[in-house]
Amino acid sequence: MRIVLDESKCSGLGMCEAEAPDLFEVQDDGSLRVLDDRPPEDQYEVARAACDACPTEALSIVEDDR
Repeated sequence: MRIVLDESKCSGLGMCEAEAPDLFEVQDDGSLRVLDDRPPEDQYEVARAACDACPTEALSIVEDDR
């Protein structure tokens, strides 16, 4: 799994950070920093929840080919 951020859509509201603070951080300037774009398997569920929580749909998940 890989988390993809579309910076042009991100408003820095922090919904993702609230859901998954180990994966996302809103910077002082309002930009979003993805702390781990390839989270460990035990964080897949929280990563999906964080992406789903984004009101601007700036985050998406790309599944790895297996």
